[in-house]
Amino acid sequence: MDSLEQAAQAHVDNALGRLAERAPGALDVPARRAALARLAMASDFAIDTLARQPELLARLDGPAEPPPALAPESPVDWPAQLRRWRTRESTRLVWRDLHGQDDVDATLAGASRIADQALQSGVDALSGVLRQAHGTVRNAAGEPQQLVVFGLGKLGGGELNFSSDVDLVYAFPEHGQSDGARALDAEAWFTRLGQRLAQLLGDVTADGFCHRVDLRLRPFGSSGRLALSFGAMEQYYQREGRDWERYAWIKARPVAGDIAAGERLLETLRPFVYRRYLDYSALDGLREMKALIAAEVQRRELAEDLKLGPGGIREVEFLVQALQLIRAGREPELRGRSLLPVLSGLADAGHVTPVTAERLAAAYRHLRRLENRVQMLADQQVHALPDDPVARHRIARGLGYPGEREMFTELDAHRSVVAEEFAGLLEARRRRKAPANALVQYWRALPDGGEAGVLADAGFTDAEGLDAQLRDFARTPAVRTLSARGRQRLDNVLPELMAAAARSQAPDAALPRGLALLQAVARRTSYLALLDEQPAALARLVDVTARSALLSERLAAHPLLLDELLDTRAAGPVPDEHEINDLVDEATARLPEDDVEAGLNALNELRQAIGFRLALATMGLRLPPVQAASRLATLAEGLLGVLLQLAERDLARQHGRIPGAGLAVLGYGSLGGRELGFGSDLDLVFLHDAPADAVSDGARPLDANRWFGRLAQRLVSLLGTVTSAGKLYEVDVRLRPDGAKGMLVSSVESFADYQRQRAWTWERQALVRARPIAGAAPVRAAFERIRDETLRAPREPEALREDVRAMRRRMRTELDRSGPGRFDLKQGEGGLVDLEFLVQALVLQHAAAHPALCEPRDTPALLRALDHAGVLPPGHLQPLLDAHALMLDLGLDCTLDQRPRIVPPDEALDAARAAVRAACLACDLPMPGVGGN
Repeated sequence: MDSLEQAAQAHVDNALGRLAERAPGALDVPARRAALARLAMASDFAIDTLARQPELLARLDGPAEPPPALAPESPVDWPAQLRRWRTRESTRLVWRDLHGQDDVDATLAGASRIADQALQSGVDALSGVLRQAHGTVRNAAGEPQQLVVFGLGKLGGGELNFSSDVDLVYAFPEHGQSDGARALDAEAWFTRLGQRLAQLLGDVTADGFCHRVDLRLRPFGSSGRLALSFGAMEQYYQREGRDWERYAWIKARPVAGDIAAGERLLETLRPFVYRRYLDYSALDGLREMKALIAAEVQRRELAEDLKLGPGGIREVEFLVQALQLIRAGREPELRGRSLLPVLSGLADAGHVTPVTAERLAAAYRHLRRLENRVQMLADQQVHALPDDPVARHRIARGLGYPGEREMFTELDAHRSVVAEEFAGLLEARRRRKAPANALVQYWRALPDGGEAGVLADAGFTDAEGLDAQLRDFARTPAVRTLSARGRQRLDNVLPELMAAAARSQAPDAALPRGLALLQAVARRTSYLALLDEQPAALARLVDVTARSALLSERLAAHPLLLDELLDTRAAGPVPDEHEINDLVDEATARLPEDDVEAGLNALNELRQAIGFRLALATMGLRLPPVQAASRLATLAEGLLGVLLQLAERDLARQHGRIPGAGLAVLGYGSLGGRELGFGSDLDLVFLHDAPADAVSDGARPLDANRWFGRLAQRLVSLLGTVTSAGKLYEVDVRLRPDGAKGMLVSSVESFADYQRQRAWTWERQALVRARPIAGAAPVRAAFERIRDETLRAPREPEALREDVRAMRRRMRTELDRSGPGRFDLKQGEGGLVDLEFLVQALVLQHAAAHPALCEPRDTPALLRALDHAGVLPPGHLQPLLDAHALMLDLGLDCTLDQRPRIVPPDEALDAARAAVRAACLACDLPMPGVGGN
């Protein structure tokens, strides 16, 4: 046995001797003696507590003890009662930790529970004394007011150290006055309560302390008022709140007093803590805090400090909280108070790798357990291993190590993991600054200096025009009034943007579109921070601006979409139909009950984000255009279902509902055929199944036609309402029976009669792709029966062909924009509409003999059904599928760049058109201008 082990064992023997004097018989059972020896090795504090309160020996393995009842008639006894209770409960934590009954998570939660209970007991007892002396505080309406005690830091997160101070902030809901004979205003009443609470728990007496109280995190710090109203709190954080306070309030939790009111205030302060956009500016505040801590570590020689030193606890906390501040405004599931669940959530969301999350969690638990053991030694708020070699040896032995060398080896490994990950977060994620080059010097010389020739040399064609735009941009108030930090961000980003645009496939288009975005976000430096910190996002931005006018325009109008340019979104999995429906369901679950505008805004943001992600995947060749069109239709279908519920709920408030009846929303055209484009409108038709004499059951009843008409109007209005995130969809309702002259909503009976008696052939063609999108299941089923009957009705083939060709001739005359060297993808000869008309005519002609033709709605599935039925001549299926995919792809490209769907012919397009023409001829249905007049 070496000298350190001998000294440690001697210390244990002395401690057990003292304990035996106070509790005779405590060491008689060998197993009990061994357990107490382990306790003596690890904690002088615990042995001292057992010596002073030997009755605790019998309860160490029992349940937690509730806090003492603080009798109003004997306040002088309260400090001793609380302190003796706290030491008993803390000793139980040491015992349970040493003997494997609690892991480190449970120990931290136990320390937090003790503090919560002590604070609540103190608030209750002291409030009673103040009410007796001054009455109850009431607001202007006479409602009683209570103090709210917020726990910040580790107390708020439920992760309190074994021997830690508690960071508290006091607040109260409203100003008012107490109703006693010696009245006090609310602030004075709650300030006295807060002062007395800090003294009750924190003053050192003969029994020690209960909890040290730190009130310096309140607004304006030590110079600020001790207790503020909720209104004053909101005003402070809106106007004065600093970055470090956002970090502090991530973990804020009401721990005593009016808990429900405290949660309401936290919800009010949420926009201060979590921005609605990706907030990479949070890293600036983190760098500043880390620099201050690093200076303190150096000044106080704290390199070995488990909390503040390199690779310490604070770095894990900062890393997780920084990612929370950046992302949790957009991802509510990351708004947790406790570190380990949030770290797991970050891994689930793909913001850290699972391996990194596991390594950081293991390091954090190791550091926290070691920190606790250091503090358990003497119940002292210390964060570094002691200098005394015997004490270090005792801590190592208590943790199961042979000695301190093995303890430090594992500690160093964990700290290196933390230090490496933290350094990676804080490094500016942009490339290292290059030496001042021509573009950097050009930008910094604007608006008065600089030469346009620099842009020409970089590769821009319209150098003079772009030079003028850049000078105008540099003169804008948004740029001129930037803060120093914001200007530095812009100076980093803009030359990189110019250089990347010059290298792109369309330099003269990419740069102005990028400038439009910077113009939109210049005053919101968090977006500049995102582009500055994330070079991949900047590169994708330039790619988007070079290739897509539509997406560039959407980015400038809705900068929240910059989120979609990050690696985890832009290069990650593309949401499929099932995942899109899940995203819609999640957004629906979070919609506010009585705020339609906020709900529409949230749904618009979702549509923008998913549509943008699908567009990026399509442009990046990660998603075939046919699948992109189908998923856009799935998104529209999900949103229509949500909005129909909102519209119906709104209407029912005023007019009740139509009992036993419902509305169905039918999708025609590209929505019905699952070929929706980026920016497509929705062709909708509405049906209801109410009896003619039905009326609604509300206070202001309406007949069925008016009720369902208003419901459809409300739905169309919601779809077209402009919000800060744009509007959902343009809607076209002209395909309803009798077109613009007809009723907006038809009954099932009148719709069936119209299809049997009066519908034109082109209207029956439209039914081929029509399908129910949302609404009442019985009405949807009724539509399917009517559609099936209509499509399967016998038809005279020649008359059908003539009707189809006549409509196609008229459309081509009026709509075809083809010309020499240009082809209209939709209306041109051999284009998409020719293919659609061929498919629809074949279904109408052969559905009676082949009912399976009524099932599919999208063009590829219809073509396969026609081929399977033997209706499509052999050898035509694959060429038509290829032609359809090619023209859909070209059309989406045009839409994304906001160009008309008119393209120059090439060999592939000529082959696709030839395939459509050949199929039309083979089916004896030559379209006008293709083998016939």
